[in-house]
Order: sequence, then structure tokens, then C-alpha cells
Amino acid sequence: MATRLLRPLMPAVLAACGLWLAVSPARAGLFDDDEARRAILDLRAKISQNEQLIKQQADQIQSLQNGLLDLGNQNEQLRTDLAKLRGQDEQMLRDMADLQRTMRDLQAGLNDRMRKLEPQPVTVDGKTFTVDPEEKAAFEDAMNSLRGGDFDRATTSLNSLLKRYPSTGYGDSARYWLGNAQYGQRDYKGSLATFKAFLAAAPDHPRAAEAMLAIANCQAELKDTKAAKRTLEDLIKRYPQSEAAHAAKERLVALK
Repeated sequence: MATRLLRPLMPAVLAACGLWLAVSPARAGLFDDDEARRAILDLRAKISQNEQLIKQQADQIQSLQNGLLDLGNQNEQLRTDLAKLRGQDEQMLRDMADLQRTMRDLQAGLNDRMRKLEPQPVTVDGKTFTVDPEEKAAFEDAMNSLRGGDFDRATTSLNSLLKRYPSTGYGDSARYWLGNAQYGQRDYKGSLATFKAFLAAAPDHPRAAEAMLAIANCQAELKDTKAAKRTLEDLIKRYPQSEAAHAAKERLVALK
């Protein structure tokens, strides 16, 4: 009974089964294509991501390379600047050394000039005193003229010294040598007055005895024999142990 009932339906069932069987491979093919497409899309997405990563890494590498290049350039610039600084330091040291030498030379020159301007101690005829450099130079110049036989110049220089420096320590010696310069000029009256002024100011001077002998000579040249004899006799009494006293004794014999 059931069999009879199912028989009319069998063709339809078989047809449906056939249709399902016919459709199933197509659907399976469709499913395979979708998965392939998805796999391809996924693969493309991964490739794109990888390409982006690679590009990012390449950009980072390029940035690092650029940074290293900049750093190298900076290092080179630093080396150049350092070399310049070293050169400047060396030049500065040389300049400082030159400046120090110049300062030392200037200081030495200044010290020399100051010494020339400072009063200087001198000793003349056993007497020590302090004189200005110009004062000393004036006296030495006059003495050089006297030694050279230039009595006119020596007389002028000694007179100028005594007028310019009335309190000079050279005063006694200057007057003594002025008397000699005048005697060399044959200015016997002037020489006589100068020697007398010398003796009045410095009776104990080491050259006092010689001055008295010079006075006697001036008196003799002026034909004042009596005065010359008195002077010689006074010389022998006042300075008996001097060489001038021995000369005076000889001179007295000549005058007699």
C-alpha cells in the first residue's frame, strides 16, 4: 500500500535528486572561487602591508643614512673649527709672547730713562753727594773740555754749572777747576779771584794746598812778587806735609 502510494512520487524525487546532484558541483566551484579570491585579496593585503613596511623601513634607513651623513659633515666641520681654534690659540700665544717681550723691552727702557732722571750718588775729591743726571753730565763735559785743553769751553761750562746749580755738590771742585781753566786762558786776575773764593769756601778741601800754590803762581804772573812769597810761606805753614808745600819751597828759592 505504501509502495503503491510512493510510486507516483518517485519520478519527482529522482528529478529532485538529479537536480541537487547537478547543482552541488557548481556550488562547490563557487565556494572554491570565493575562497581563492579571498586568499588572493588577503595575500594582496599582506603584500601591500609588507610593501608599506618595506617602504617605511627604507625611509627609516634613508633617514638614518642622512643623519649619519649630517653627523659626518658636522664632525668634519667640528674638526675644521677645532683646527681653526688651535691655529687661533697658537697665534694668540705667539702674540702674547710678542706682547710680553715688548712690555719687557718697554719696561727696561722706562727703567733706564727713570734711572737717568733719578739723582745719582757720585764721589769727587773724597766727597760723596747726590746729583741730577744733567748736573753730572754738565760737570763731566766741562772736565772733558779741560782735559782736552779747550780752556774757553771748560770755563764757560763750569761757570754755567755754578750758575744753574748754585748748591751743587760739585761747587768746590767746580771752582777749583774753573780757576785752572782761567789760568790756562791766561786770565790771571779771574783765576786768582776764583781760587780765593775756593779757599774761603773749602779751606779743608783735599786740593786746598794746590789752590794756594796756584794763587801764588797767579800773583807771580801779575808781577806781585811780595804777595806770591807770602802766599807760598802761608802754604808751607798750613800744609807742611803736602806736595804743594815742597813745590812752594822750590818756588820761593826761584823768587828770591
